Amino acid sequence: MHTFSTPSFSFFREDRRLLNILTIVVITALFYAVGAMLRLVEELSLFWPLNGVMAGVFARYVWLNRLHYYAVCYLTMLGLDALTTEWGTASLVINLSNMVFIVIVAMCVLRDKKRPNAAPGPLNALKLFAYCMVGAFFCGLLGAAGSVSFNSLTFFPLVADWFGEQFSTGVLIVPCILTLTWPRSLPVLSLRQVMPLVALIASMVASVTIGGAGSLAFPLPALIWCAIRYSLPATCLLTFVTGATEVILVANSIIDIAVGSPLETPQMFSARLGIATMAVCPVIVSTSVAAINSLMNQVSLRADYDYLTRVYSRSGLYEALQKRPFTTGQHMTVMLLDIDYFKNINDNYGHECGDQVLAAFAEEVRQAVGEHSMVARMGGEEFAVVVTTTEPLKGVHLAESVRQRIESCPFHWRNQTLFITVSIGVAKGRIGQGQSTSLFNQLLADADEFLYRSKKGGRNRISSRELVVDEAVSQATP
Repeated sequence: MHTFSTPSFSFFREDRRLLNILTIVVITALFYAVGAMLRLVEELSLFWPLNGVMAGVFARYVWLNRLHYYAVCYLTMLGLDALTTEWGTASLVINLSNMVFIVIVAMCVLRDKKRPNAAPGPLNALKLFAYCMVGAFFCGLLGAAGSVSFNSLTFFPLVADWFGEQFSTGVLIVPCILTLTWPRSLPVLSLRQVMPLVALIASMVASVTIGGAGSLAFPLPALIWCAIRYSLPATCLLTFVTGATEVILVANSIIDIAVGSPLETPQMFSARLGIATMAVCPVIVSTSVAAINSLMNQVSLRADYDYLTRVYSRSGLYEALQKRPFTTGQHMTVMLLDIDYFKNINDNYGHECGDQVLAAFAEEVRQAVGEHSMVARMGGEEFAVVVTTTEPLKGVHLAESVRQRIESCPFHWRNQTLFITVSIGVAKGRIGQGQSTSLFNQLLADADEFLYRSKKGGRNRISSRELVVDEAVSQATP
């Protein structure tokens, strides 16, 4: 899939207090304006995104959880209310209720982040659902008390209205803010990848066309499809856009859930709760998919790679051999390497030092043989290298360069310098059609025999069939 690169940026900086304050003021004013534009005549806003946005912001950036940052947000709300409403002192209570939702949700999410056994993934959708419910409840009690003096509704209907709006908005927006990332690249989507989005748009059109309370659930299958196909941030964004659109369409009777009667507060309350419940489903699915994919990647990584040295494990090497396309006629060289007297390092310096030596040794070998070769830890201090070359003796020469590099490479451990050596057995053969794995097994057995010769011959040396023949010839020559 082709991509277009995009720059990355951050709205907040931990060491830039003035920038953070200015950004909070701008975001508060921006989403206050969005809510004000959707404000019902002589009533509260139909859709108030500010609280969900700020709760997500304070939960996402831990260093923003300071009293002065919360105060900046609160004072900005009061100032904007003074300019756009005639609520007077009631504004103090109403905006305090907004801050109650923001603080409760942000603190609950931050508490989860600090737990050592926190659930995997960027958010725990079920817990977030509960946090928004608790925040909306206390926000509704305080907000209803503050707005009852100028609103036509009595206290308990106002509590229901506040709770329904805050709860649905929080469930829609907070996951969006917590998972929002600026893409490093813009993908060019294929038709298959666009289909869930097309289905989502079609389901929204069907909701408007058919109407009725059941039409609110029409987008749910398409959203779950999006959750499976797209990333968690994209799913949260699409869920927010869908839910917010439905709230606005229902309020304006474009989606008519009460045919033949005007939209009343209890119906709006029910619609909001239904939309909020719908919204959490694809988020849970997407979170689960992300967690499963992460777990599968970890299991695959642990199976195919050695956790200490970051090279292939024995099974991972066989898997890589089966996947790599080999050219018939090339020469495969298998080296079997064993660190000389490695037990003495563990005995004299400890196993922690031994682990560091193994990791450093593997990295040196990997750099010496190049990225096109395969390096694996076969067990303990024994490693294998698989190299394909066009020249038959190139692999033998490469093994000698590895030996020399290890011999001249110092390893540092707690103000001490250690020098190690390596014994290497080398075997090579020509690759036939579809014979890579069987050839490797044969060469590995031969390399093991030549490794034994290297150890028996005094260590810090390489042994191969060619070198044995050359040595025999030289001894036979008078």
